[in-house]
Amino acid sequence: MVSWSGHIVPFIVTVAIWFMATGLIAWADNRERATFRRSLAIGGGAGIAGLITILFASQSASVIAVYASFVGALLVWGWHEIGFLTGAAAGPRRTACLPGVRGIERFAQASATIIHHEIALALTALMLIALSWNAPNQIGAMVFVLMLGLRLSSKINLFVGVPNSSSEMLPVHLDYLKSYFGRNRMTWLLALSVACILGLSGWLASAAMAAPSGSPEMIGASLLTALCLLGALEHLFLALPFRDGMLWGWAFSRRGPVKIERT
Repeated sequence: MVSWSGHIVPFIVTVAIWFMATGLIAWADNRERATFRRSLAIGGGAGIAGLITILFASQSASVIAVYASFVGALLVWGWHEIGFLTGAAAGPRRTACLPGVRGIERFAQASATIIHHEIALALTALMLIALSWNAPNQIGAMVFVLMLGLRLSSKINLFVGVPNSSSEMLPVHLDYLKSYFGRNRMTWLLALSVACILGLSGWLASAAMAAPSGSPEMIGASLLTALCLLGALEHLFLALPFRDGMLWGWAFSRRGPVKIERT
């Protein structure tokens, strides 16, 4: 039986935070570059607060602790997103893909544009897993690892090629990343990715339904289910003619064009 407090409220909380946090990060990263240092400082403070929250909340299996761990993980994730989208932690390559590059060389060039960010995410995931190992509440680490997997899937699909590579959320100073996107086409990889994410969503939903009503286990599984469903939605956006500006246009409506440099 569906529970208001155990299923619906976690879903509403997840969607609300996802919508607001995505918009705020996009707004901060699409402002003038002179504001980036302040954004990084605020994001860093929020990320440290998130780490501390996860550390303390992991020692309690209460409902409040589960929500606290969830929010803490999103704060840490937001810290990484601000670092990447401002260009502070992206990769050593900051130019567009060379013309005519294919295969392994194209993958190597694409990887060099984001490798610092990927390493930072992986190290953070390992740290959160270590901090919550054998702890009563492991939601913080679970949320971060889930988001890492969903984001990695999106990046690989964009590199291979998707029907809709709309990237309005990408700041103008990172426009060179678009040159590494694959051709606009439907691939088996995208279809398989959506199917796997929906399958994981179904498994998490069944765990949420099977947990005792109103329990921390139910709420934790519901939060993860909602995140997984949002991940599936974002993958569907890659297949459908959907524009980011339809939801978050206010975050980047004033930015101008940028010239992509090629070496």
